[in-house]
Amino acid sequence: MATFIDRVVLHVAGGNGGHGCVSVHREKFKPLGGPDGGNGGNGGDVTLVVDANVHTLLDFHYRPHQRAGNAKPGMGDHRNGANGESLTLRVPPGTVVSTPEGEPLADLTMVGHEFVIAPGGRGGLGNAALASSRRKAPGFALLGEAGDEVSVVLELKSVADVGLVGFPSAGKSSLISVISAARPKIADYPFTTLVPNLGVVQAGEHVYTVADVPGLIPGASQGKGLGLEFLRHVERTSVLVHVVDCATYEPGRDPLSDIDALTHELDEYGDLSARASMVVLTKVDVPDAREIADMVRPQLEERGFTVFAISAVTHEGLEPLKFALGEAVVAHRIANPPEEAARIIIRPKAVGENGFTVEPDPETEGFVVRGVKPERWIKQTDFQNDEAVGFLADRLAKLGVESALAKAGAVAGCDVTIGGVTFGWDPTADSIAGDTGVVAFGHRGTDPRLESAADQRPRAEERRAAKRARRQPFELEDLDADGPTVNG
Repeated sequence: MATFIDRVVLHVAGGNGGHGCVSVHREKFKPLGGPDGGNGGNGGDVTLVVDANVHTLLDFHYRPHQRAGNAKPGMGDHRNGANGESLTLRVPPGTVVSTPEGEPLADLTMVGHEFVIAPGGRGGLGNAALASSRRKAPGFALLGEAGDEVSVVLELKSVADVGLVGFPSAGKSSLISVISAARPKIADYPFTTLVPNLGVVQAGEHVYTVADVPGLIPGASQGKGLGLEFLRHVERTSVLVHVVDCATYEPGRDPLSDIDALTHELDEYGDLSARASMVVLTKVDVPDAREIADMVRPQLEERGFTVFAISAVTHEGLEPLKFALGEAVVAHRIANPPEEAARIIIRPKAVGENGFTVEPDPETEGFVVRGVKPERWIKQTDFQNDEAVGFLADRLAKLGVESALAKAGAVAGCDVTIGGVTFGWDPTADSIAGDTGVVAFGHRGTDPRLESAADQRPRAEERRAAKRARRQPFELEDLDADGPTVNG
């Protein structure tokens, strides 16, 4: 028999995005035809999908680590990389997704519901997509982002209309076996039922499901016995049925004390006793049990319970019970119609909203920049390429990070951390790109802003000399007998 698993810890990872490509188009008579590096593909997502044919979380118990496919990098000739293969994980209806700390993320109850649990990483742009009127041939590309890696807890809460609760050996399994096609294990010792059983019952035009959970004992809501592990399966039920054994010979037990103990445990677990309830007195085919049932029925009816006396052996009282349960379920469905899907409202961000914060860092005595865009740009930057680092500086300056750091009190040389990367802040980038909007480009793969002032001065003199030479293509050096000598 297959093992029933209703709680697992799942470790998932989205696929990594592909890196962008650095390439220059080359063909005969066109050695430098412009950048043609393609973009990297997007990594695959990990998605949970509700499937009616899945009834347990057993697959994830044996395979708790799941990963989507990685994307392919971009290539030359404007060829984009292929997207990574997404991974679809099928879960049963009633699966609750939460963080290891207990924060709920999604409640998957309806067949077809989907939840992206680990998005894949974005692909990096190639140098063809990064070209502009000022940067005609970028010597760098953006790196692909890594996919999200998360750990979540999956809990299965059965979506049943009727829940059967009671002490061990009260006759719950026998009851569900005679009113439905379910075939649970039945034996003459306690805790025969170790996993919840689910059965479908038809009473005239009404069709509903019944869940049988392992027996409860005093202290079940605190972890005693098996109650705490499986009480979650009766949280969603419309009607709770107290199954009481009238033929028990245990000292100190009687139907009224059993009802009181069950009500206390349901209240301790989550105020479940307030739900519509019925009492089923079982094993009335035993003479002593029938006498006890006739004696306690008036007292239970005074408490507001609807009472049925049944026998799973002779099938006495089963038909009235089935129809009464069907009517209670229909009444609950009418009073609590299913909620419609929430309307998705898209609110665009206001123009000029930066979407980042600058906070002091007590550890480094510097500053920490937090935000989706800055942190993503850090992940996409190849820090081995000076031009890529310069492009990052341009993006941060345009976003307003330079100005925000200056307003926060940052000075030259202080440590600034973005996305786990710490670097010394050089405020000259703000004056070059943030205020004037002029970006100084060097050779492919380089950026003059990353050089020291001593290194930049000779190169500036060389550029000015070359500029003067272009303006004055020749000059007369001297005159001799043969005529002027032209040096140019």
